Amino acid sequence: MEKTNIFQLINAIEQLNNGNIVLFTRKFSYPLGISPILVLAELKNKGPRKQIELAELVGLTKGALTNISTKLVDLSLVERLYEEEDRRTIRLKVTEKGLAALEEAQAIGNEIYTELFEAFSEEELNEYLRLQNKLIRSRLTNWA
Repeated sequence: MEKTNIFQLINAIEQLNNGNIVLFTRKFSYPLGISPILVLAELKNKGPRKQIELAELVGLTKGALTNISTKLVDLSLVERLYEEEDRRTIRLKVTEKGLAALEEAQAIGNEIYTELFEAFSEEELNEYLRLQNKLIRSRLTNWA
């Protein structure tokens, strides 16, 4: 059996991820990718946040989060809250429309997840998740 190299593994993972992202963006009614959905989820779960806090929570650069927040504000999915004592301090807050968009995204995500993993038996799925988590845990120290 030919030894699989790191580039083959990365390519296989990228193909799977890219295919799922394309499928998601085709089904989702907003012109958004995965990162803005993660931002909406953080705002829903943790309440209004400064952009720098969101960038750290989601693992994005400040510049990327600035672009995402502008897009989310333009789509009325989040609003900017200015603090009265210091108008330079701005927090982002998810709107009702943003909550509805997040709900739609989660429904599509669940649908894609179900379609993707229906190829696995329950036992295979548990083993796949166990192996993924093992890889993640072993790499966390190297990613930091």
